[in-house]
Amino acid sequence: MDARWAGEWGRSGLAYLTGLPDGPPDFSRAHVLERANPLASDAATLLSGRAGLLGLTRRGRVSAGGATRLMAARDGWCAITLSRPDDIAAVPALLGLAEAGDDPWPAVQRWVATCTAADVVGRAGLLDIPAAALGEATAAPPEVRRVAPRVSPRGPRGLLVADLSSMWAGPLCGQLLARAGATVVKVESPARPDGTRTGHPGFFDWINGGKLSYCLDFDRQADELRALLAVADVVIEGSRPEALARRALGPNDITPRDGRIWVRITGHGARSRRPAFGDDAAVAGGLVGAAGGPVFCADAIADPLSGLEAHRAVVESLDRGGGELIEISMAAVAGTYARLPLHTSATELPAPPPPAPSVSATAAALGADNAAIRQLIDEKRCLPC
Repeated sequence: MDARWAGEWGRSGLAYLTGLPDGPPDFSRAHVLERANPLASDAATLLSGRAGLLGLTRRGRVSAGGATRLMAARDGWCAITLSRPDDIAAVPALLGLAEAGDDPWPAVQRWVATCTAADVVGRAGLLDIPAAALGEATAAPPEVRRVAPRVSPRGPRGLLVADLSSMWAGPLCGQLLARAGATVVKVESPARPDGTRTGHPGFFDWINGGKLSYCLDFDRQADELRALLAVADVVIEGSRPEALARRALGPNDITPRDGRIWVRITGHGARSRRPAFGDDAAVAGGLVGAAGGPVFCADAIADPLSGLEAHRAVVESLDRGGGELIEISMAAVAGTYARLPLHTSATELPAPPPPAPSVSATAAALGADNAAIRQLIDEKRCLPC
């Protein structure tokens, strides 16, 4: 069993993405693929596909995508992500400096070395900068709470899915539901569309191709969005709970619908306001490579793993008849996978770069399906009539 999954880990490109940049590929987390493989027929591709499209490689304590770094604090390791302009702008306040220079990372690393990991995470959190202490998160399954009456068990085919999420984890869950025959509506604000729209077009198409695009202002057009959520069979979102609640768009605000499943994917759980991205969430869960470690494991691996687990949770909820709110913490998902046995770090097995996945559909332009979606909402409203 070990040899089989180590071989799959190597052939998928996941070993190639894990380890020190001047060292051998790291096979220590091969059992991650063993657990993920039953969740999708192409789980290995889903875990390494972004890196294949972007041509990423292993960089040790710098994430494959380059936005997150693992650094030694006084009492352990921690990760900080500077992926958004606001994160970089907040670095001087984080360090207590007037400015941090064109490259803030050397100053950040010197500051981290003087702090405890908890102090780093706490101060970063005050500034809304994603940060995590290595292994701080507890492994846990999704939290499931009954919020509406159940219906007869059913599959995804023919269901209407409102996907309010962005980036990778939530959109991957929506993509897997679309593959299974659901109608998936990708919802975005014109002021803040999914950030991956402006990134590598192949990645955005890979994750969002085949979805309908609905673009509307969450404040001025809240009633229109509320109408979509009211008729949806599944809602996927990754917002902080208060972001939707203050617009009366949360799961407690929408007209009840029997069997509706509401999936919320957050970095550290719904009771935490801390932001997170795939690499720092993986560090929080302790999901790091062991060879010369700690080093980053693959590419933002908590993101696709959380998308896979969210899809599994939706399918299981459909089997129960739905009517549930499902809370998924990316850090807890990473912690669950981190508890799997470690494989031997170095082997003679091949570890080629991850192949780029085939992209079968171009994602819809922002708001391209607004008229069709409004008609779909009207039709769904009339179904019980």
